[in-house]
Amino acid sequence: MKPVGKGVIGSKLARLQSGEPPRVLDLFAGCGGISLGFQAAGFRVDAAVEIDEIAARTHAMNFHGDLAEAAFEQHARPRDITSIEPDEIASELGLGDVENAFDVVVGGPPCQAYARVGRAKLREVADHPSAFKVDPRGNLYLRYLHYVRATKPLAILVENVPDALNYGGHNVMGEIAEVLDDLGYVARYSLINTAFHAVPQMRDRVFLVAVHKDLGTGIEFPKASRHLTLPSGYEGTRSVALKLLDLFAEGHFVEADHGTPDLPGPVTCEEALGDLPPITLHLEGKLRRGARRFDQPIPYPKRRKISQYARAMRDWPGFEAPADGLRDHVIRYLPRDGAIFSAMPHGAEYPAAHATAVRLWEEHVKSLEHSGKRLSEKEKLNLHRAMVPPYPVGSFPNRWWKLRPDFPSRTLMAHIGKDTYSHIHYDSQQARVISVREAARLQSFPDGFIFCGTMNPAYRQIGNAVPPLMAMRLADQIMLALRAATAGGAAMRVAVAAE
Repeated sequence: MKPVGKGVIGSKLARLQSGEPPRVLDLFAGCGGISLGFQAAGFRVDAAVEIDEIAARTHAMNFHGDLAEAAFEQHARPRDITSIEPDEIASELGLGDVENAFDVVVGGPPCQAYARVGRAKLREVADHPSAFKVDPRGNLYLRYLHYVRATKPLAILVENVPDALNYGGHNVMGEIAEVLDDLGYVARYSLINTAFHAVPQMRDRVFLVAVHKDLGTGIEFPKASRHLTLPSGYEGTRSVALKLLDLFAEGHFVEADHGTPDLPGPVTCEEALGDLPPITLHLEGKLRRGARRFDQPIPYPKRRKISQYARAMRDWPGFEAPADGLRDHVIRYLPRDGAIFSAMPHGAEYPAAHATAVRLWEEHVKSLEHSGKRLSEKEKLNLHRAMVPPYPVGSFPNRWWKLRPDFPSRTLMAHIGKDTYSHIHYDSQQARVISVREAARLQSFPDGFIFCGTMNPAYRQIGNAVPPLMAMRLADQIMLALRAATAGGAAMRVAVAAE
């Protein structure tokens, strides 16, 4: 298989040596978590491909919001990666020849398509760009490879869930690395938990980084900046994900750095959320069902001390906190559950929540009967239905969870777009689930980052995203590799000129 031509790579390196920023194409971009991290590390986000209409507009609003209307709308268009070609995107956005348009390709193809895609199929797409059409179950990842071949980037980032290491009997990331080797890249991947990198969330994800062999540089993953002991559930998930890896024979896998106990502890939920305005409308009877729009600013409370993390979220360059307050600090209306949220212990899951609800129901029945009111069995049953969640205790052990103020959050998922019981606020006096802005804080989105749409789509965009701080740590490493390559090229030219 013929590797990427040196002429294109050399031309891109020369451009970087002239002082121009590396240009990013973000595939499966969502609202822009990876894009934001790369932008913060000095890259320029020139294009994104995202099929979801609201997420695509969110991405455009944050990264191209200063453009004229016609140009902005081009960036805001939802695009289906299975039906649009790389050269079409470059043409539509006025970026010129697709081979020269981008320096870095990033993104996370959804893993559902991977189960039956094997090494032969992955290699097939490298020689036959339309091979993805043969097996639509694998088309998303095969399209990602197609975009890599068409754009000839200097570097690549792929993100995915831990299951990508053991999906349908495949180590998908290992297979990706092998194909990228064939395409002329040095590829490495690692299973990293974001809590070790100052994100207030224990989120395990696999990250693959690749650089073109012509750069002559290696790949380093970021060192941990925080240290913690992960709960047993996370260790179990990691063990299953790593089951297919032969760590002695595997040439592409790199063990993540977990730091040492002398490092600072993890960023906690209280550090992440403690400076935000309390929400009590639901306790005052002022909250109703329906879509929550982001049209009412809520001022920040006056506070003497703000955590380093909260200050970073308020002061992120280009995404500073809005002067009039937060417009997306809104929550779901859950009138049945406030008392349960308040009484649950920190760190409690659904079985404890259900037991708490039953206890509150029993206490309420006793209180009514003590006051002289006689309740029929039907009335008791109706009260039970009104006060106790109906889900079987054994079927949904992780459905509910109350944040611990002294520890990072559990993983935020896209499912919070449907309900937010997985992230109940640690402040028992507020008796509620987290708000949209609090979800964004736990993902490390700065306060000035705008989410389009209403509450549920915003939750979903946040849950689907890569934490920008984690993306920035990886982007920093890629930037170091690019700078090392351009410095090496400059030194070589000086030596040749001296001769």
